[in-house]
Amino acid sequence: MNFRLFVEKKEEYNIEASNLLEDLKENLNLKTLENIRIINIYDIFNIEKRDLGNAKSIVFSEITVDNVWEEMDLKEKKWFAVEYLPGQYDQRADSAVQCLNLLSKKNRNVTVKSGKLVILDGDLSNDEIRKIKKYYINEIEMKEKYLHVLEENIETENKEDIKIYNGFIDYSRKQLEDFRESLDLAMSKEDLSFIQEYFRDEEGRDPSETEIKVLDTYWSDHCRHTTFETKIEDIQFEKGKYEKIFQEAFNEYIESRKYLFGEKEADRPMTLMDIATIFGKERRKKGLLDDMEVSEEINACSVFVDVDINGKIEKWLMQFKNETHNHPTEIEPFGGASTCIGGAIRDPLSGRTYVYQGMRVSGSGNPLEKIEDTLTGKLPQKVITTKAAHGFSSYGNQIGLTTSHVSEIYDDGYKAKRMEVGLVIGAAPAENIRRERPVKSDLIILLGGKTGRDGCGGATGSSKEHSHDSFEKSSAEVQKGNAITERKIQRLFRNKEVTKLIKKCNDFGAGGVSVAIGELADGLEINLDNVPVKYIGLSGTELAISESQERMAVVISRKDSDKFMELADEENLEATIVARVTDKNRLVMKWRNKKIVNISRSFLNTNGAAASTRAVILNPEKENPIENKKIEGKTLKEKFLNNISLLNVCSQKGLVEMFDSTIGGSTVLMPYGGRYQMTPSDISVQKFPVQNGITDTASAAAYGYNSEISKWSPFHGAVYAVIESVSKIVASGGNYTDIKFTFQEYFERLGNDEEKWGKPLSALLGALHAQKNFAIPAIGGKDSMSGTFNELNVPPTLISFAVSTLKASKVISPEFKSKGNKIYLIKHKIDSEQMPDFSDIKQNYQEIHKNILEENIISAMALKYGGIAEAVSKMSFGNKIGAKIDLDEKELLKFNYGAVLVEATKEIDCENAVLIGETTGEEEIQVNGIKISLDELAEKWNSKLEPVFPTKLHKKIEIIKEFPDKNKVLTEIKKSKISHAKPRVTILVFPGINCEYDTERVFNNYGAVAETIIFNNLTQRSIEASMNKIIIAINNSQILMLPGGFSSGDEPDGSAKFIAAVLRNKNVSKAIEKFLRRDGLILGICNGFQALIKSGLLPYGKVTKLVEKSPTLTHNSIGRHVSKIVATKIISNKSPWLDGMNIGDIHQVAMSHGEGRLIIDEKLAQKMFENGQVITQYVDLDGNPTMDSQYNPNDSDYAIEGLTAENGRILGKMGHSERMGANLYKNIIGNKEENIFRNGIRYFQ
Repeated sequence: MNFRLFVEKKEEYNIEASNLLEDLKENLNLKTLENIRIINIYDIFNIEKRDLGNAKSIVFSEITVDNVWEEMDLKEKKWFAVEYLPGQYDQRADSAVQCLNLLSKKNRNVTVKSGKLVILDGDLSNDEIRKIKKYYINEIEMKEKYLHVLEENIETENKEDIKIYNGFIDYSRKQLEDFRESLDLAMSKEDLSFIQEYFRDEEGRDPSETEIKVLDTYWSDHCRHTTFETKIEDIQFEKGKYEKIFQEAFNEYIESRKYLFGEKEADRPMTLMDIATIFGKERRKKGLLDDMEVSEEINACSVFVDVDINGKIEKWLMQFKNETHNHPTEIEPFGGASTCIGGAIRDPLSGRTYVYQGMRVSGSGNPLEKIEDTLTGKLPQKVITTKAAHGFSSYGNQIGLTTSHVSEIYDDGYKAKRMEVGLVIGAAPAENIRRERPVKSDLIILLGGKTGRDGCGGATGSSKEHSHDSFEKSSAEVQKGNAITERKIQRLFRNKEVTKLIKKCNDFGAGGVSVAIGELADGLEINLDNVPVKYIGLSGTELAISESQERMAVVISRKDSDKFMELADEENLEATIVARVTDKNRLVMKWRNKKIVNISRSFLNTNGAAASTRAVILNPEKENPIENKKIEGKTLKEKFLNNISLLNVCSQKGLVEMFDSTIGGSTVLMPYGGRYQMTPSDISVQKFPVQNGITDTASAAAYGYNSEISKWSPFHGAVYAVIESVSKIVASGGNYTDIKFTFQEYFERLGNDEEKWGKPLSALLGALHAQKNFAIPAIGGKDSMSGTFNELNVPPTLISFAVSTLKASKVISPEFKSKGNKIYLIKHKIDSEQMPDFSDIKQNYQEIHKNILEENIISAMALKYGGIAEAVSKMSFGNKIGAKIDLDEKELLKFNYGAVLVEATKEIDCENAVLIGETTGEEEIQVNGIKISLDELAEKWNSKLEPVFPTKLHKKIEIIKEFPDKNKVLTEIKKSKISHAKPRVTILVFPGINCEYDTERVFNNYGAVAETIIFNNLTQRSIEASMNKIIIAINNSQILMLPGGFSSGDEPDGSAKFIAAVLRNKNVSKAIEKFLRRDGLILGICNGFQALIKSGLLPYGKVTKLVEKSPTLTHNSIGRHVSKIVATKIISNKSPWLDGMNIGDIHQVAMSHGEGRLIIDEKLAQKMFENGQVITQYVDLDGNPTMDSQYNPNDSDYAIEGLTAENGRILGKMGHSERMGANLYKNIIGNKEENIFRNGIRYFQ
């Protein structure tokens, strides 16, 4: 039977509706809009009425916070409904189906569609309602839903044969051009003529539709970097002031070519790619790049590093990669940004390294721009930037990527097309990774997600110039991410037994099967009928080019295939043999036993017709921004305040906190530090992901780019981008000589315009000049050359990413540490052509490094967009330590990339160190005698982006009602009746859980034996087997651990429902009951805490049915994920988990969640306080429980962070106490070790 449910959050919990109301009032100026209701719609097919009854309260709603109806009376109401377009991935529906499968064997054929109903209250005209719909509905991903229809999206099998383009080999030039336009191909007309020649002269036949689409994809700029590989036949330099330095840089390039190619230099084409890669090749030839891994399998930048583990050195492979998703994010911000980071992760992941560290750098137009100023054919800038942030953070948070540095660059040029860039770092022991060339009879296994229409044409779409009507044509081009599946691949590839079986691997990104499998070997036969699909009805062409995400293609020896499939199944992953390696040197694809692609490898590898161009590097004409930066204001104080509130200087804390910055328990510097957590870090630093043992080795990453300088001169922009990225590493304690670069290029569509070609050419020459002067090579990069919308172009963009290793114990943070210290500006000379003195810079960086190691320099910040004024302000904010400085006004505000501001405890003996002031105990900055309070500065800094990315709840802070706590001290027996030298811990890993490694490591480090149980739900049989495994494990354990994460994506609309459904299983709940009777301990953190609450184990001590007044955990009141360090105070230690801790102890604990707001009835709260079951509360800087959202990040009732059952042996808490260790969160003050794990283990010893 088929049913529809309407589920609405009760008014006080409907954060989504209240946020939309505020958004529409502000951005659409709807004065008569009074209220909005948002109701989730679930269309459920093939389910029995009885099973639906159970599912209502377990899967689709929560009795405490939701209202549910099967019908709604919408008469006399203004409303509209939306649903996903067919073929778009619907995580909410997918997760609902997974939960339904747990409840009954009969639900294996159930399907779900989700949607939303929006009800509008107020005196609104039809035009205003249309305006709301246009703003709310992104037609790339969703459409209006008709509520009178209740129909399943059923596709029938595609029985049409693949089209053959009869007569193609005889087409005239005009017919070829018409053909290219009719198919909207990304390839050039020269490419199409080249294809015609090939099929006519070599194959003697007409091509199939699939062959044309595969070639268009395989040769796209996105896949084959055809713009970067275009031969530049002639380079001219315009006469003028800067001609000399441009020519000198070009001469340096020619010298490198002569060294590398010798007598053959004249025969080697000059290309953008050649310039981008030449210095790395030169260093390697000289034997100065021996730490770089050299392999046919190029997944990411790959270097060998030494990692200390328990005092011993191990050889590891570190891989890093930057990735863009500019076009997809522009048209569908959530999906585009989420698959940007998903794609970035898959590159080093396919190299079999564990991806543990991430950065996000994005480019946006002004998000404060009025809606009416939105360009035709575009989404509003605020919509793009907020939804993109949600998409990127949602994916990264779910997969468990530590994203500890996030920065958005604002420039009107990015209205042409948004920039969305992710950088990731992965690592693994070198001995775990096998690299071998495939041989005949090897098998190709497709691993992970299923294939749909999402992403069809994504590679070619990203390679095109766009106009106002592109938006309407691009719905299929945006892939849909499924982070939960990619997390499973992460787990699988962390298994040494698995990686030793893999000869070669490629991830499914641009081009789908045609590229991911097509690149693995010269000879391949692919059976498209074996490709797992999301729905039937896909054509052979769609199967060949779909870019559905979370898929890997791995090459396995035939003899190893069974073992590989078995190991994949253990990780709850689907794996299918789809191809075999042949010795024919041809790419063959079969569909329905017919060859629909049959192309020679030699032709494929041409990458299309050879292209050539000319380039002219223009002399910068405009006033240079390095010398002539303009800041509004009549007085120095006005300029100082205006400078700190510039879009590219102001606080982005509300954006940054959306990203999980602590997962992995490896974060050395938090994004914001100091007692007040207000000094931003300019760098991402993470300890290596060592599973067994302790390490001090960390990886660091930083970026550099200034759009103003780059628009003036792409050459100078690139030089200073490189310098900025290096300076940030140095200011944090790194040695610049240990750095490697990877670059991100993003330019307008070049066409045949010589002056446009001069921009990336100039930038790459500037970057090469900087590399040579530092003697540091770029060993990777990514180009995106389609940043054009009508007549609008993105700014010339070359982002430099610097990546290095260093000791976590030697890292310093930028906030001022104490009063009375010296403030130095360590600077360099700049010549009349605005070029820095590299010898000065290198000497400075050596002195800075030396002084940091000697603990003389105790804080430092590299100068950025806002100059010295920005740096001294931000360094003061963290601990509210003031500064007194004397310096020329122009020096305070100008761009001074490469210079570093430092706090030193004693005199710095360095030629280029200029003493400019000292730190003070006053909460003010005194500049040339003018005083500016830190509070006034901070208000200007914080308020600019508050309307876009709020940092706090804008409401009156409630006073917390206090209850008498009669029984809060542990007086009962502190030991288990049965002792165990090494207690066994069962860690349950459900789909979406991502904290299991951190939890397992901390338990093992303190003497337990931890075992993870993977819940497999691929089939009904695997569900039953997983239930049995859980029961057996519980019966043989002393501690049951439910770690954090996003169980089944925390959908449908409510966290931990999947886990709670498992705990409610009759046999599982009986096993838990017996477990507790024999003194077992249970711990649930974050998602695990949610599961304990929603199963009844907390606060009732047993699995039980919930009632309307039962406590629950729901969405944070601020309406977003929050990741930060918060202070929690122990107010009761009536639990073995807190044995030895004192009431009043305050710990600094990592928080990262979107649904952590505890809702609890007053009477129950009073009882729990009296019983000592409330163990921890969120507290402010004075140690007082608070409802201030800066300290109580989710707005939990009574500031409650952690609870126990009455017996004290079941503990649940939101804070990630497992994320602790030496040299973590170095810029956070306080006790960061809340060691409940050690206490839990001691209970049994």
